[in-house]
Amino acid sequence: MPTAANPLLPASYDVIWAFAFVAVVGLGVAAFVGISRRARSTPLAVSLVWIALVLLVPVLGPLAWFVVGRRMMGEPVR
Repeated sequence: MPTAANPLLPASYDVIWAFAFVAVVGLGVAAFVGISRRARSTPLAVSLVWIALVLLVPVLGPLAWFVVGRRMMGEPVR
């Protein structure tokens, strides 16, 4: 008779999804910290657009911030 899996132990896909969730949340938090650090040197509208992008597009928004936004907001506003 085969033994049943222990219902108290998570399946492998549960562990993978948990790590993915933690990675997405961590990426979003890091993006928010980066946006807030540069908020004084940028217009309010630009910061709000980046915050909305990070919130509405969970994975691509923070990645876009780290690839494009940090360079764009680091330049002085003319």
